[in-house]
Amino acid sequence: MTATSTLKRTSLYEAHKKLGGKMVPFAGWEMPVQYPTGILAEHHAVRTGAGVFDVSHMGEFEITGPDRNAFVNRVTCNDVSALVSGGVQYSAILTPEGTFVDDCTVYRFEDKLMIVVNASNRASASPLIASCAIAPTSSAR
Repeated sequence: MTATSTLKRTSLYEAHKKLGGKMVPFAGWEMPVQYPTGILAEHHAVRTGAGVFDVSHMGEFEITGPDRNAFVNRVTCNDVSALVSGGVQYSAILTPEGTFVDDCTVYRFEDKLMIVVNASNRASASPLIASCAIAPTSSAR
């Protein structure tokens, strides 16, 4: 997937283009890699003000059911019971042997948890996450 016409675009694509973002292929998406002001100006703006990172291309896995905490604790290396609704936790996905697969973020909502992985690792994370399901009372989609 190298031709621009075959790449997916996020809902912020037009905003990236309007701001002069240099668009490049990334994991099947057309994403900005740099803006005309340069990386140092971007860094300064984020450190002194605020920044926006377009995550709509990343892999999202929603975990529901009464055993969702136990399920996500099997998939990631942090204890999700520490999360309050609206909270987010930086974590990692590990194999059953403890080998690092990818970093991720885990979000808690009132009725579900959501694991967000890097777009480039979505395909490899999906079967690993699904393989951690041992009880039918939780589901990942």
